[in-house]
Amino acid sequence: MRILVASHTYIVDLNCEKLRALAQLSPDVEVTVVVPRRWRPGGVQNRIIEPPALEDGAFRRVPVANFSQNNQGALTFGAELIGWLRRVRPQIIHVEQGAKGLAYTQMITLNGLLGLGAKNVFFTWWNLPYDLKFPVSWLEAYNLHFTHGAIAGNQDGADILRQRGYGGPIRVMPQLGIDEGLFRPQPQPQLAQKLGIRPQEFVVGFVGRFVAEKGLFTLGEALASLRSHPRPWKWLLLGRGELKQPLMDQAEAAGICDRMIWVESVPHDEVPNYINLMDTLVLPSETTHGFKTMTSVGWKEQFGHVLIRGHGLPSADHWLRLRGNSPCDSIGGDGVCRGPGCGPGRLPAPADGAAPASRRPGPTRLRSRPESLHQSGLGPAAVGLLPGTAAVIGHRP
Repeated sequence: MRILVASHTYIVDLNCEKLRALAQLSPDVEVTVVVPRRWRPGGVQNRIIEPPALEDGAFRRVPVANFSQNNQGALTFGAELIGWLRRVRPQIIHVEQGAKGLAYTQMITLNGLLGLGAKNVFFTWWNLPYDLKFPVSWLEAYNLHFTHGAIAGNQDGADILRQRGYGGPIRVMPQLGIDEGLFRPQPQPQLAQKLGIRPQEFVVGFVGRFVAEKGLFTLGEALASLRSHPRPWKWLLLGRGELKQPLMDQAEAAGICDRMIWVESVPHDEVPNYINLMDTLVLPSETTHGFKTMTSVGWKEQFGHVLIRGHGLPSADHWLRLRGNSPCDSIGGDGVCRGPGCGPGRLPAPADGAAPASRRPGPTRLRSRPESLHQSGLGPAAVGLLPGTAAVIGHRP
C-alpha cells in the first residue's frame, strides 16, 4: 500500500514517528509525507521551521514549496508536488488540513487530472458547528463529494461532518501518538534547581499558547485562592502568547507573582523535561465564540494532546480540566480531577510528607493512567491508522 500524507504537522521530526512506525508495520507499506518547505507554527514555537528531507526505509519526508506559511486552511503546494505524485503513484492520499482545506482540494484535483485513482482521505479536528458562504461552501462541498473516507480527532468532529452532509465512512482517532520512551518519568533535579523549584514545592503546570480560549485567567483565579495555602507551590507556564503581560498583571494584583515560572520556546524534544517537573498538569480550555477564522467562528478544545504527553507525569494520578467544558477525548470520563485529595481549594498532599514525586530520586512508577491515554502511544497510533484508513475507504492492507 502506497500512502501519501500531506500536512504541516510533520515539519516536526518528533511528530513523524507515527508515520515511521506505520511504514514498518508491513513490507507492503510505503509512506511519503509532503510538508511545507517553510512554516511559522506560532504557539510555543516562535521560529520559522524549514524541515529537511528525511528517508528511512519505506518512510520519507518531502519538503515542497508552499503558499501560506501559517494558515492551515490556505496551505497549498508548488508545482513540484506533481512530480512527487507521479513518482509515488499513491493508492491513498491522506491530507490533514480539514474538510475545507485548499491543500485537500489541490490533492483531489491532481489525483483526478493525473489519473492516479487514489482514494482520498482527510483528517479534521474541527468540532463546532459553522456556516459557510460562497466560494468556501463550494470548496467544502467539492472536497466532501470526492472523499472516500474521513478521520476525525474527536467525536464532535465526526458529528459536525454528518451535519455538513458527509455520508461516507468516518473513523474517530487521534492525529498523533506519543513516544513513550521520551514522555516518561525522568527526574529533573538540575532543571528544577535552575528554575528555582525547591523539593518541597508542588508544581502546577500549563503547556501551550497564552491566548484567551486556553482559560489561563480562570486558572490564575483558582491559584490565587490558594495563595495562603500552607503547602508551598509554584505555577510553571511553558509557552508564549499575547496574554503574557495581562497574566502577569493579574498575578501581581493577586499577590502570586513570586509563584510563577515562565519558560518560552523550548524544542519539542525538551518538553518532557518540563512536564516531569509538574505534579499536576492543567488544561483549563474554555469554549468561546470570540475566536474567528476566515471560515469559522468559535473554538472548543479539540483533543488536548498535551494531556497524553502528560501521562508520563511522575504523579500521573493528577490531570485537571476546567469544569463546564466538553470532555476531552484524550482523558475520557468527566476528567475534571484524577487523584485522591484533589478538589476546590485543595492541593493533593504527598504521602507521609514526602517531596513531590517529580523531584524524588530514583525510578518512579507510572500510575493510574486512563485507558484512552494508554491507547495513544506511537505503536497503537500507527497500528490504528493503517486499518483505520483502510476501513474508511474499504481497502484491505
